[in-house]
Amino acid sequence: MAGKEEKIELEGEVIEAYPNGMFKVALDNGHETLGYASGRMKRFRIRIFPGDRIKVELSPYDLNRGRIVYRYR
Repeated sequence: MAGKEEKIELEGEVIEAYPNGMFKVALDNGHETLGYASGRMKRFRIRIFPGDRIKVELSPYDLNRGRIVYRYR
């Protein structure tokens, strides 16, 4: 059986906040992507603001959208 595809984890900084929990994220490697808050972050009401350092999971199939999984303190 084939396992799940591996996610690409990158770090970056939130540039801009959009409606519906979407964010423009500048990654450390120089690229920009659209990020959305993961379900666990919504469940525990973790707020994300422009300027926050975050960790993003990207799918190898779509590098333009990512799931925000962690906000650094």
